[in-house]
Amino acid sequence: MNKLRLPTYFISHGGGPWPYMSGEFRNNFDKLEQSLIEMRAELGNTVRAILVVSGHWEEKGFSISSGAHPGMVYDYHGFPEHLYHIKYGAPGEPELAKRVQALLHARGIEAGLDPTRGFDHGTFSILKPLYPEESIPVVQLSLDAGYDPALHLEVGRALAPLRDEGVLIIGSGLSYHNLPAMRGKEGYEPSRQFDAWLQQTLIHSSPYERAKLLLEWEQAPSARAAHPREDHLIPLMVAVGAARDEPGAVTYHQTDFAGGLTASSFRFGDAPEPATIGGDAK
Repeated sequence: MNKLRLPTYFISHGGGPWPYMSGEFRNNFDKLEQSLIEMRAELGNTVRAILVVSGHWEEKGFSISSGAHPGMVYDYHGFPEHLYHIKYGAPGEPELAKRVQALLHARGIEAGLDPTRGFDHGTFSILKPLYPEESIPVVQLSLDAGYDPALHLEVGRALAPLRDEGVLIIGSGLSYHNLPAMRGKEGYEPSRQFDAWLQQTLIHSSPYERAKLLLEWEQAPSARAAHPREDHLIPLMVAVGAARDEPGAVTYHQTDFAGGLTASSFRFGDAPEPATIGGDAK
C-alpha cells in the first residue's frame, strides 16, 4: 500500500461569518463556496485531520491549538447578534498538536501549545462549507507576528511530512486584503495587479523562482496597496513551503467580488487520483 500525499492549499477565506448568513452579503461568496465544494470533491475521503494556519491568529513566536474541544473566537465586528453565538463543532486533536510541535522543534523552530484557543473565522468560515458535518479534527497554527516570509516558508517545509499522514494543510488568508479600499472602487486595479503577480509566481514560476519571489513579495506590483499589513498573505508561505517543489494551480478566481475586486485561492501538489478518493491508495 502506497502513501497518499495530500496537496496543500491557500484559501481566500472571505469576510466574517459568511457561511452562516443569508442575503446580499452572503451572495458575494457564492463562487468561493462553490470552489470549496469542489475542493471537498477532489479530496474525497482522504483527509483524517486538518491543520489551518489562519491570518487571524498571530503570536510572538508560534502557538498551536491543542484543546480536544475548541471553542470559538468571534473576531469580527458589526454583524447581527446571533452571529456571535454560532458554533463550528469539529473536535481538536491534541496528539496532532504535539506532532506539529515536534516537527517544528526538529527544525529549531520554537512553538508552544495553547489548549484554550478556539476556531477563528479564518478557520470556521472555510470549514463550514468544506466539511459541514464538523467531524474531522482541526488544529490551528498561529503566525509569528514578525511576518518573516523566510521563517514561514521554513515552517511549511518542517510540516511537509504531515501530508503523508492524512493531514490537510491549509493557509487561510486573502489574496487581497485592504479593508478601507474594499469599501470603494480604489481596490479594483491593485487587486487585479497583485493577483496577476500571484498567478505568475505560484503557477508559472519554477519552485526556486517561486520561493525567491515570495521572499521579495513587497516588490510585486501594488504589493502594499493589496496588503498594507501582510497578515492575510503570510499563510500562503506556509502552504508553499509544505508543498516543496510541487506545482501550483488555481482553485478559485473571481474578478467581480464586491463589485470589482479580484481574489484567488491556490492548490499546491496534485489532487488525489479518482481511484483513491474513496479510501486508501492502493
